[in-house]
Formats: sequence, structure tokens, C-alpha cells
Amino acid sequence: MLQVIFPIDEKHTYSKEYLEAIITYALGGRAAEKIVFNHYTTGAGDDIEKATGIARKMVCEWGMSDKLGPLSYGAKEEEIFLGREIQKHRDYSEKTAIEIDEEISKIVKLGMERAEKILEDNMEILHKLSKELLEREILDGHEIDTIIKGEELPPVPENGKGEASAKNEESAAEVPEHVKKMIDKRKDKDTAPKDDSN
Repeated sequence: MLQVIFPIDEKHTYSKEYLEAIITYALGGRAAEKIVFNHYTTGAGDDIEKATGIARKMVCEWGMSDKLGPLSYGAKEEEIFLGREIQKHRDYSEKTAIEIDEEISKIVKLGMERAEKILEDNMEILHKLSKELLEREILDGHEIDTIIKGEELPPVPENGKGEASAKNEESAAEVPEHVKKMIDKRKDKDTAPKDDSN
């Protein structure tokens, strides 16, 4: 199981580049669905919500939109009832609201494009991680680093295998044909002789 953690709070200072990286990271699951399976599921819903929330804060609270500038949009109003969230009052025009939505969409879409590019450039690693996750169900940071380095993990103990594990291994072996072509294309690109004439 991979869990996305968003270390964003109001007590620390974050750069625009860091926030863009967090959004890209959050959209990795959705990008993998698109590239590998060519269809979407509800599994990425929470990550998409968090990524959109960060993008909205970038535009409306932290002044990180080049188009809209260093302005704050939406004055906060404390709700007097216990357990209610802070409400926001819209203190801007309909035209500005449209521009805010466009800027948020732009930030999230660029994050999605970056996530897709990273996965396409590392497709073989993605499938190794998927195979190990299907077999082990959980990977820690050290195990992920080991796979990324191209090293093998120690085998899963035989007594930990059952019918479910066998089905998982069978699923892991079934790499979609279009993904195999992407991996082969990447390998050809990496092994192609470089032109040093310049």
C-alpha cells in the first residue's frame, strides 16, 4: 500500500516549486491509471481533492499566480457554531472567479503533465514497484529505494504465500501491450549511440 502524505500546514514556509512538486506527487496515482490502464477509478479521488486544495491556496491565499498577482481572494469568516469549518466570503467579481478557476486548473493540469512524464520516463521501475506491491502489499522507504536502484528485494517467505499471492503474481506478470512498447522504446533510447560530433 502506498499512502500519499501532504506535509502542508500554515506554520511553515513553502516555496512555489515545493508546492508544485507536492501536487505532481499527489497526481502520480491518477497518471499511472491513465498510462498503464487507460481508464480512471475512484481510487485517486482523495489525492485529487488535496492537490486541488493546494492549488487553490496557491492562487487565493499565497499570491502564487503570475496572472492574478500577490493578492488574497476570499475573506475568511469564523463560524460561531461548534464543529463547523471556517467559511469564506467571496469578495471578488464573477470575472475574477473565472480567472481563479482557470489558474487553479492550469496548476493542477501542469502537475498532471509532469507526473505523466516522470512515469513514462521510468515505466520499468513503475512496473517493478507494482509487481512487488502486489506480492508484498506494503513497501517501506528502504524497499522502494532498493527497487529504484535496480536491485532485487529478498524473496517473500513461502509461508506468507497463499492463493491470493498466486493471483497477485499472475496479475503482475500481465503487463499491457502498449506499456511493453513504451518500456522497449525507452530502452532503445537509452542504448542508442550518442552523436558527439558537436
